[in-house]
Amino acid sequence: MPTQSALKEALYAGAYDDRLRRVYVTDEAVHAQYDRYAALADEFARLYAGERDIRLFSAPGRTEVGGNHTDHNHGKVLAAGIDLDAVAAAAVNSENIVRVKSAGYSMDVVDLSDLSVQESEIGHSPALVRGMCQGFLNYGYKIGGFDAATASRVLSGSGLSSSAAYEVLVGTMLNYLYNDGKVDAVTIAKIAQYAENEYFGKPCGLMDQTACSVGSFVTIDFEDPKAPIIEEVKFDFASCGHALCIVDTKGNHADLTDEYGFIRSEMESVAQYFGKSVLREVSEAEFYSEISEIRKKVGDRAVLRAMHFYADNARVEKEVAALRAGDFESFKQYILESGSSSYMYNQNVFSVKKPTEQPVSLALAVSERVLKGKGAWRVHGGGFAGTIQAFVPLELLDTYKSEMERIFGEGACYVLSIRPVGGTEI
Repeated sequence: MPTQSALKEALYAGAYDDRLRRVYVTDEAVHAQYDRYAALADEFARLYAGERDIRLFSAPGRTEVGGNHTDHNHGKVLAAGIDLDAVAAAAVNSENIVRVKSAGYSMDVVDLSDLSVQESEIGHSPALVRGMCQGFLNYGYKIGGFDAATASRVLSGSGLSSSAAYEVLVGTMLNYLYNDGKVDAVTIAKIAQYAENEYFGKPCGLMDQTACSVGSFVTIDFEDPKAPIIEEVKFDFASCGHALCIVDTKGNHADLTDEYGFIRSEMESVAQYFGKSVLREVSEAEFYSEISEIRKKVGDRAVLRAMHFYADNARVEKEVAALRAGDFESFKQYILESGSSSYMYNQNVFSVKKPTEQPVSLALAVSERVLKGKGAWRVHGGGFAGTIQAFVPLELLDTYKSEMERIFGEGACYVLSIRPVGGTEI
């Protein structure tokens, strides 16, 4: 492995181009990484004095593509890794201590001799490092000390899963530094979920971690949440003539926790009518045969949200089939149908608490005005405030981006691509 100075020389000489191209795809994107990774190597040398053998790592953020609010009722989702990533320069040490210094944050220091849950770390990044290390041991893999400097372009609060990218980055370093890259991507995702659930204190699902770890498009069936069925969906996004845009509407997420919770609880109230715990356990035919009675018990909004669940759950399979067939036009149509269902039936586009504040609704309306007949758009993630997703033809990209940023502010529109690989060593 090269030292800091040798690594920088090799970077600028193009010695890493083939490895970088596997991750970043285009020559332009590859060349844009030179300064970034060189600066990371310099930061590593500043933090950890001396010429040491440095290795480079990357893990992407993710976007939800299909299956809006289906996972918590054991449904199906379609997600994808994106070309915004978290990166690291790292080297092993013999101290049995992990040190991770992320740009803009204090250094995380974890002594591997004690990997028990630390109450003081709950909700903080050292918990994720500690949990990832314990998770590797739980699966029978090796761990050891290492020093790392990291930086991330997966913006916090953007709905692109910056925390999952960080977890997968730590897991990727452990994988290559101590396990010769033998730990598969799905296992790293499961360990990351364990770290977030048990150590960080957040009861997340598995979608974010899987999309970040596997990369490309990935579909997950949560019928058995303890053993989800995960499949990569091969599709060359770079060839489809579209950009993926995530628009941050700058909406206020405050006081929305109960709104998100109502979606799940109302869907589950329909399942409970049938003596089940989640909608996946109730057949669609059973549900529709009992609608007149269900609405009397749980209300009309719960019924509408159940209708969304069944339709969007089935729609994931159609989206996957379209991508596998290379039929991007049909795929876009299913994205539009999903967005319409979220708006009308799942009703997670604006909060009834503040009906005058509808930034997501506005972003969707403007998207329709600019992209109708050519692109696709939908609410992204939890909804109510925050982000929307759009697949924008490249010839309309400048128009779309400028219009969104004119309304929602400079930098509101992130222009992304689907990354072909997940967590990896460069």
